[in-house]
Amino acid sequence: MTADSVHTRSAAQSIAPVPSPCINVCRMDPANGLCEGCLRTIDEIANWSSFDDAAKRAVWDEIERRHADLMTKQRQRREASE
Repeated sequence: MTADSVHTRSAAQSIAPVPSPCINVCRMDPANGLCEGCLRTIDEIANWSSFDDAAKRAVWDEIERRHADLMTKQRQRREASE
């Protein structure tokens, strides 16, 4: 991959709109305060449309971290019950 293609791909990513993480499974988990579908907080959901792309990408980064944490906890619970 050339430097030009990396720059072009990077520019395209910054121009493309950041998609909503909503998957239409809208239930808040009272234990962790996150939507069970998209793993966002109520504040992140309510403010999504007013966030700029950088803020939306930051939410996506948080979602990825939350998902990894949840998968680790599920695996640990499974292993503990074996």
